[in-house]
Amino acid sequence: MMFLRSLAKVALLALAGLLPATLPAQAQDRLRIEITEGVIEPLPFALPGFVAETPQAVQLANEISRVIAADLAGTGLFREIPASSHIARVTSFDAPVSFPDWKAINAQALITGAVSVDASGRANVKFRLYDVFAGGELGEGLQLGGSASAARRLAHKVADQVYSRITGEGGYFDSRVVFVAEEGPKNDRRKRLAIMDYDGANLQYLTDSASIVFAPRFSPTGDRVLYTSYATGMPEIYMLQVGAPRPQKLTDTPDTMSFAPRFGPDGARIVYSETRGGNTDIFVKALGGQAVQLTNTPSIETAPSFSPDGSQIVFESDRSGVQQLYVMPAGGGEARRISFGEGRYGTPVWSPRGDLIAFTKQNAGRFHIGVMRTDGSEERLLTASFLDEGPTWSPNGRVIMFTRQSAGATGQPALYSVDITGRNLRHIPTPGAASDPAWSPLLP
Repeated sequence: MMFLRSLAKVALLALAGLLPATLPAQAQDRLRIEITEGVIEPLPFALPGFVAETPQAVQLANEISRVIAADLAGTGLFREIPASSHIARVTSFDAPVSFPDWKAINAQALITGAVSVDASGRANVKFRLYDVFAGGELGEGLQLGGSASAARRLAHKVADQVYSRITGEGGYFDSRVVFVAEEGPKNDRRKRLAIMDYDGANLQYLTDSASIVFAPRFSPTGDRVLYTSYATGMPEIYMLQVGAPRPQKLTDTPDTMSFAPRFGPDGARIVYSETRGGNTDIFVKALGGQAVQLTNTPSIETAPSFSPDGSQIVFESDRSGVQQLYVMPAGGGEARRISFGEGRYGTPVWSPRGDLIAFTKQNAGRFHIGVMRTDGSEERLLTASFLDEGPTWSPNGRVIMFTRQSAGATGQPALYSVDITGRNLRHIPTPGAASDPAWSPLLP
């Protein structure tokens, strides 16, 4: 994880061109730190309301400002200085910045912007990011355009730019989550697929609740979703286009059950589990092609996930007598066990950065979301509760979303997220019970 207060100052200076482009090795080392314990002090930023440059943009400017602030503050890495503490006022996008006024309230970063709406209803958003203590702009100003109805997306794009410029890492705000929306009592639960912005806004339903659905997964381009459905009375794998949800059944082998699908990183093949003759193994197939069996053992092998480069697959298996995690070549072959701690391990998923594998762990009556290196080393448990399961990675590999089920007869599943440091546990708002989240890549 990159930055704290002192780190942010160095990063701001470097990116603003106020430090040499090539630093001595010791200085470069200080630009990247791994935070494993202690208290993070969020970087204080000021975001005076974006200026409305046309009468139609007043409400839009306020909405965009609030979404940007919420995105940044929601990471746990930034802290917004409230407007009531501001000394200076920003009434024009091109007005000079009075840095002493922002220093006086201890703002380290300043975000200014303006919004206009033209006669066709198109919104234009421009912003600048300043390093207050260095007294200069951080990167060049940027202008974005789009439909006024897409104000939140424009705001997320600005927040991604701010996040990236300060941390040096990709953002994740302009993304979506597909999940299973649940209704009704536990003994008669109705489920349907839903999609929303990463923060819970702009909810849409993709399927009805006529059939049980679970385990939706995005394609690498975010335009298609794989999922498992009981529409035929048996679990089968389906795919739908997000913009035009007309499901296509991808598996139809007699006397089998197919489930737990994921796309390969090329988006042209899928990996999944299939039960044949009472035995569950892992299969891979090109879309429209024939299935190829990758495992063949008298054990249950499921929840496969490709590495980002497509060369390996991590999966769960009880071949050792208890659920553990294994990695094998993407074409099949000998698998090596990577989990060796106490308890059961399942639902592994490879980080988009390629450096970690997230998983669900059950031990001593508690469930956990954890991460480990791809060789099984450096295992860390990030959460603990009555039931946490099903991790999914943010596009930048820094945040994990998962399902948390509350205890008791009236317990309901809900979506939560946590930073890979184990900090900043947050509930993701949904209209009702929700489970099985899957995070999209950044939107185009």
